[in-house]
Amino acid sequence: MQLLSDLSAAVALLSLIFLAVGLYKPWIMLWWEDTQNRRKIVKVYGFASVFFYVLHLIFSRIEMLL
Repeated sequence: MQLLSDLSAAVALLSLIFLAVGLYKPWIMLWWEDTQNRRKIVKVYGFASVFFYVLHLIFSRIEMLL
């Protein structure tokens, strides 16, 4: 469980970095889309960072119980 907790925390941190870069220059992070705007950046990378942070919290709580 420690590995999953650490991995989800790393992906959440990476998503936050991508979110910050994408808010500065959206084209860098959404190069495959026809239109690149900050709303899409927040939807994609904001959701990913929150999702993986919640996974990290769940895995760390499960690890505490074991």
